[in-house]
Amino acid sequence: MCDTAVIRANGATWFIKNSDREPDEAQALLFRDRVSGSSSSTVRTTYLDIPQSGTRHAVLLSQPVWLWGGEFGVNEYGVAIGNEAVFSRLVERTGNALLGMDLLRLGLERGASAREALEVITTHLQLYGQGGPAGYRDKRFRYDNAYLIADPKEAWVLETAGRFWVAKQVQRWAISNCYSIGSDYDLSSPDLPGEARRHGYWNGKGEFHFARAFDTGLYAFIGGAHQRRSLNTDALACVSDPDWNSMQARLRDHGKHQFDFSHHDNRQVCLHAGSVLRPSQTTASLVAQLATDSLRMSATGTSAPCLSLFEPLSFNQLAASSLVAKQGCTVAQTRWAQFEPVHRRALTDPQFLEQLLQDRDRTETQLNNLIGQSQPDWHTIAAIAEQWHQSWRDQADRHRPAAPFFKSFYERWWDNTRRREKASLAMQFQN
Repeated sequence: MCDTAVIRANGATWFIKNSDREPDEAQALLFRDRVSGSSSSTVRTTYLDIPQSGTRHAVLLSQPVWLWGGEFGVNEYGVAIGNEAVFSRLVERTGNALLGMDLLRLGLERGASAREALEVITTHLQLYGQGGPAGYRDKRFRYDNAYLIADPKEAWVLETAGRFWVAKQVQRWAISNCYSIGSDYDLSSPDLPGEARRHGYWNGKGEFHFARAFDTGLYAFIGGAHQRRSLNTDALACVSDPDWNSMQARLRDHGKHQFDFSHHDNRQVCLHAGSVLRPSQTTASLVAQLATDSLRMSATGTSAPCLSLFEPLSFNQLAASSLVAKQGCTVAQTRWAQFEPVHRRALTDPQFLEQLLQDRDRTETQLNNLIGQSQPDWHTIAAIAEQWHQSWRDQADRHRPAAPFFKSFYERWWDNTRRREKASLAMQFQN
């Protein structure tokens, strides 16, 4: 489950995404430098070897620990991409192909504009297909993909079903784990209506409608995808002057349940795991301002944006921040793992939660004021963020309340998650 949105306003493109994965599936921001004249003939994606490109753009990628690809990313040209799982009638239940996260990384590495990235993704989709186990622990979990692809000048939504696809240029749009394009699209795979009819996905009557032809509906209903998409769509419709505060708040939306985590129900943009029917957790978040004269971002690198600090980043000053993980790092060395004790305690300790939020809001206001300056001091920004994280890591380990004698189902569910994740701390991120 994930949520991604884009809005073009005042000469810039604002791109936001929550990445929802399994709650013990570590994710880190990793920088991949520009490559020119590479002699490598092939590259190993998560499951396939495919031809490598000799020239690749620099990319900041949010990468789950076991994958080659990423959940979202931004490249040196200001191209930003986020993907969503969608559940079509054509999802491959066996075999391996390119995962949606692999296609996302390929688009960032090989596309210097949103339109170029879209063409990279669709070309590779039609050459190699999409599929393979896409879950960290649940290897039966398979899906197709939808994308928001943006740059400083335009934005596209791309939705796929097997090797079929449609794309639409948009000004403000939100996607979730459901299809959003029907008959109104600008680009498509070759002879899409004819192919859909020949394969029995459309009866040829009336206007061809991509979502109705390929959507299964069940997973979107269970995951609350239409409700989450509506939350973002309705909110974006009211935004005339987006800023860091409003875009970060969009990713923290809990709807009517607020911080009553045990009663969340998959209908929240900021997603919290807690049961077999609610197995996904927001594990990383990004806000990016894409403009022709600047590329600025703020990211959490941690679970639960409602509890996390958005740290401002500059693409040209990434080395200043400890939020960006080192090549070859282990899970234990990432900001994600270091914040987990804070995140986990806040889920069940109301007093700790209240103090955390108050301090986070004060610090984030300071950081957002700094990123709004014409020449931000990126080293000062990084130092403030690191100090905040260190302080709350220390506090999370002190004065823990006694465990209740009778634990709720929600608390027992998280206890089981903690026991499973210990073995993953030594895992390394792929190159």
